[in-house]
Amino acid sequence: MRTHDIRATRCIQPQEILLLAICGAISGADDFVSIAEFGEAKIGWLRGLLPFEHGVPSHDTLTRVFGQIEPSEFERCFRAWTRRVEEETDGQVVAVDGKTLRGSRDRASGEGPLHLVEAWACGQNLMLGQRRSEDGANEIETIPKLLEVLTLEGCIVTIDAMGCQTNVAEAVTGAGADYVLRLKDNQSGLRADVERLFERRLDRDFGPGHTDVDGGHGRALARRCWAIDVAGKGLVDESRWPGLQSVALVETERFVAEPQAEAGPADGETETEHRYLISSLKADAEKLLEASRQHWQIENGLHWVLDVAFEEDHSQVRTRNAAENLALVRRLVASAVKQDDRIDAGTKNKRKRAGWDDNYREHLLQNL
Repeated sequence: MRTHDIRATRCIQPQEILLLAICGAISGADDFVSIAEFGEAKIGWLRGLLPFEHGVPSHDTLTRVFGQIEPSEFERCFRAWTRRVEEETDGQVVAVDGKTLRGSRDRASGEGPLHLVEAWACGQNLMLGQRRSEDGANEIETIPKLLEVLTLEGCIVTIDAMGCQTNVAEAVTGAGADYVLRLKDNQSGLRADVERLFERRLDRDFGPGHTDVDGGHGRALARRCWAIDVAGKGLVDESRWPGLQSVALVETERFVAEPQAEAGPADGETETEHRYLISSLKADAEKLLEASRQHWQIENGLHWVLDVAFEEDHSQVRTRNAAENLALVRRLVASAVKQDDRIDAGTKNKRKRAGWDDNYREHLLQNL
């Protein structure tokens, strides 16, 4: 261990550690080794912000310090930042979903990978909070715990089938929000009832309440939504779902054209998918379809970005608190980078730019 690492271990300045981690993550560093290397390369710039009297701590020191931070306290500070930058939330879609950090599996101790449940404000590209789930199956217990610490009044909370539970619906409505939950076989009785309800209506030429179509580059995508008010329909277990007002059927039809040697009618494949939703919103097909569409932003706008731009699945940080706290730093940075419109580039290239350009890095840091 280097001499200044020993001194740094004895004289840790938490604000310096946190600043180093955030600036490193902004600048393309994806683990504690690269964060420490960033610090060594940019120590002069860092000392313009904080003293760093004992230099830059090693990656071992960073791992130890992040392993000692209680994640719930760190996450509470993160939520304080999100509340400062949040805009008006009325009607905003907040998508809740889980993500597994595959590289965090510790085979030596037999511990599985870290699994997080997260809330993403779709309209703002803003991470609102996260909670550790000890097992993916425990999302059912983890989701309400996450929801109860968030400010959700006026929002529309969307959750995939795992979260289609009465206690989750109760947590959402208790927070003054509405829910749109995907209905699958984990609620088999209600699912069967809803399917029959739509089959009877569709047999009577019940047309979709809203349709949208988009596409390009040989692809076409059509979405259709039918919505029904549940009042008086006698759905099984209806009374157990707080605030339940409507059910919806979303049909997604994808057409992918095959390459054509000559001009003419396009050949290709068409795939059709049906999804059933339950909601505390009124039977407004357009609103329910839009909420359903926006839900996928947590996959495309956050989880895909974390895997591609931050290489999260390759992270070998396995100490539980350290892995969870570093994951929160990534999400903080992902939110700040995606919200910034100073340069026209993707998240990965914005991080590269921040690594090269001290002014741009400082600009992003000011947003935090």
